[in-house]
Amino acid sequence: MASSDTRSPRRLGFLAKLLLGLLLLIGAASAILLWPERYYTGEELGIMELYSDHDEDGDGLDDLTDLVLGARAYIATDPHYKSKYYDGGYPDDGLGVCTDVIWQAFMAAGYPLKDLVDADIRQAPDAYPFIPIPDGNIDFRRVNTLDTFFRRHAQVLSNDFDNPEEWQGGDIVVFGDREHIGLCSDRRNRDGIPFLIHHGNPVEDAVERNQMYRHPVTGHFRWVF
Repeated sequence: MASSDTRSPRRLGFLAKLLLGLLLLIGAASAILLWPERYYTGEELGIMELYSDHDEDGDGLDDLTDLVLGARAYIATDPHYKSKYYDGGYPDDGLGVCTDVIWQAFMAAGYPLKDLVDADIRQAPDAYPFIPIPDGNIDFRRVNTLDTFFRRHAQVLSNDFDNPEEWQGGDIVVFGDREHIGLCSDRRNRDGIPFLIHHGNPVEDAVERNQMYRHPVTGHFRWVF
């Protein structure tokens, strides 16, 4: 009985130390993930930055700048990742998916992406064989739909990172087999590659971080009015 009493406090002490270690590890990992990353501007790196010669919403900012600011403003609302169907199409409950970054950015620039996508599906159904029955409540929030739309109506650019100048703020990027989509930031890493504004990070939800390399790039587009 005496032996059992002496082991019990030791066991509790070990568990307490283990718990403390886990908490410290979680805290350190959170700090690394959430601490603002060092970024550079194109000017700092000697990279020419492109701007659109069009201002769709007439706010004094060009379209590409508006796309970046719109995406940044959206993720600042801290939307949590969850895929749902909404009557009317637009999420209204603080939830969202990766495609919501894109239409929110376009909306901020003065472009109703949902309406543009819906019209294109009606006018060219053969270009969207994976949509047997169009549904305006969800079609514009699917990566494969947006990938097809941008291949038809945007400038299609290189998928490799050999020349950072080919990557500009406001560019749209599709990853994998139409598995994910995000928007290029005007902030860059030390190699000149833009940060990615996207939604769907398993730990941080919606972020603007140096994460362009996380998945293979299979689509790179620039909206040109």
